[in-house]
Amino acid sequence: MQLLNPQHWTDYELIDSGEYEKLERFGKYTIRRPEPQAVWRKSLTEKEWENMADASFMREKGKASQDGNDKGVWTQKKGMSDQWFIGYNYKDMNLTFRLGLTSFKHVGIFPEQSENWNYIYDSIKALKVAEPKVLNLFAYTGGASIAAKSAGADVTHVDSVRQVITWSRENMEASGLDNIRWIVEDALKFCRREVKREKKYNGIILDPPAYGRGPDGERWILEDNIAELMSLCSNLLEEKDAFLILNLYSMGFSAIIAENLIKDYFPDVKNIQFGELVIPEESGKSLPLSVYARFSK
Repeated sequence: MQLLNPQHWTDYELIDSGEYEKLERFGKYTIRRPEPQAVWRKSLTEKEWENMADASFMREKGKASQDGNDKGVWTQKKGMSDQWFIGYNYKDMNLTFRLGLTSFKHVGIFPEQSENWNYIYDSIKALKVAEPKVLNLFAYTGGASIAAKSAGADVTHVDSVRQVITWSRENMEASGLDNIRWIVEDALKFCRREVKREKKYNGIILDPPAYGRGPDGERWILEDNIAELMSLCSNLLEEKDAFLILNLYSMGFSAIIAENLIKDYFPDVKNIQFGELVIPEESGKSLPLSVYARFSK
């Protein structure tokens, strides 16, 4: 099992965490927001948090959610913009992200996923295919999609929320990229249709939430639907010159579960990497944020 954490990212840092909150710097702004995994004590004082935070998220009373998308409001210091940009660089990959304060505490990026962006970039560059086809499911604001596009892939980006697709397009354009295929669709429906069409992909990226809704009200429940999705993906992935990433944010799922899902639906794969995506802070603590399993063949 491996612990992966972002390396040498000048536009991001986790300053402190604890008491169910985290304090992070995204470019020129520092924000504080809820973090259910941070059950330990903070290293810095409350006064230090108050002085550093340009924006703080306050969850609405009684609005705690099962999927971590807590609804609430932000308070901002005078002069802070509602939207701003940060960059991410790895080898010849230069990405730009538009960030913003949403009513669900998110800002449009999950920094721990940068380790998977690196893996996507390296995996695509290693494929013996002229223009590999990559499918990104539950693709959110497109970090993985633009990483894949930056490496030269033909990318299909699937998400059920049209506004998020628009945000993803902004990130693509800000990164100087184009021609990603945008699909506003329920992930299961899309994969069922692709299997019937006998489509194949060289890379599949899955980042399913614990709970979700499709554009037509379709219900996604991780425990109920992940088996079918993995089965569909086993039919969609090429036999060789391929890679797959499974990322899970549900607090009830361990890295061993992610590994076992891959072993079950891809029994011939031998080089599975699995573990946790974590972000270290200066105090020496590391904040675990998701589990992953991945392989290339």
